[in-house]
Amino acid sequence: MYVPEDAPSVCPVCDTAYDSVSEHDAGLLVNLLDNTQYRRVCFEPILRDGEALVQFFHHTHEQVGE
Repeated sequence: MYVPEDAPSVCPVCDTAYDSVSEHDAGLLVNLLDNTQYRRVCFEPILRDGEALVQFFHHTHEQVGE
């Protein structure tokens, strides 16, 4: 996992504030059932230096109004 220094100020998927962002180049598993910290995670495929990655934007319950 890599945390980008040039992360956008809002989530590019839903235009909402987010708590954290991470980039992944392999294996993904997401389970938000009964998650006390995050309500949803948005996924944005990107290319960084020619490598296909997926950025995860982690939204808290408060950030999505739930």
